[in-house]
Amino acid sequence: MNTIRAAVLAGIVLVSLLQAQPPAAPRAERIGGKIGGFLQNLCWSPDGKQFLFTRGQGGTMALWTMNVDGTDLKALLPKGANPCFDGHFSPDGKQVAFVYDQLQGTDGKLQIDLINFDGTGRRTLIPHTGAFEESPRWSPDGKQIAWVSTRKKTQDIWLVDADGKNPRQLTNDPAIDNNPAWSPDGKQIAFASARAGNLDIWVMNADGSDPRRLTTNPTMDCWPAWSPDGKRIAFTSNRDGNYDIYVMNADGSGQRNLTAHPATDNFAAWSPDGRKLAFISNRDGYQAIYVMEVP
Repeated sequence: MNTIRAAVLAGIVLVSLLQAQPPAAPRAERIGGKIGGFLQNLCWSPDGKQFLFTRGQGGTMALWTMNVDGTDLKALLPKGANPCFDGHFSPDGKQVAFVYDQLQGTDGKLQIDLINFDGTGRRTLIPHTGAFEESPRWSPDGKQIAWVSTRKKTQDIWLVDADGKNPRQLTNDPAIDNNPAWSPDGKQIAFASARAGNLDIWVMNADGSDPRRLTTNPTMDCWPAWSPDGKRIAFTSNRDGNYDIYVMNADGSGQRNLTAHPATDNFAAWSPDGRKLAFISNRDGYQAIYVMEVP
């Protein structure tokens, strides 16, 4: 009888220990082979067929595209048109907004340009006028573009009509505000801010009102990415000792480490159907694009 009781007790303890363990991170699949150089600012095309990303190689940065199966790696612009970086698709996938560096003097001369996805029709949306103009992000309806500017001496988030008219300031805090990301319904913008002392994920209404803090970790949380259904936000954090991709509910609850890998994982991008996340990682000894299912 004692043997039976001991066996039952041991089974209960084992089940309790197994239940207490955090769930294993979903398996991530590397897309394609070694691309070379450093990679950042990953974006998934609205039709789900291609990736757009920044590739640093040979001392300059350029926009590159690749099919989601890893084939057809190619530069979006000819070599002489660079350095260009941080591209973002228009909602219909026909245009790309990106940052262009004029490379004048020792400081960057950053402006926001637009181009058709076939490489034609390049034009300037936000000219360089003494400030850094960065991180362009189309609104879901394609009528506006949020971006980051230092024209008021610190990084703030601004909004402009898609034709370049009517620029207006959304954030006005002495601390850094950057990494804007639209909610799918266009009513809110998530962003990273240091206004509480370190970079956290915040959200505000699309007119800049009602800023709310979603993460409160004393480390760094940045690069938010809203899921297509608007229910979750992925972001990068180093709260567990290295940079991983985390996901949380849109109200900030349920924060969890999705990638949980000792390598550096960054720049999350949702698939259009919301079932997968792509990100950039050096887990195989070099930077590459990885994709995983999101439970």
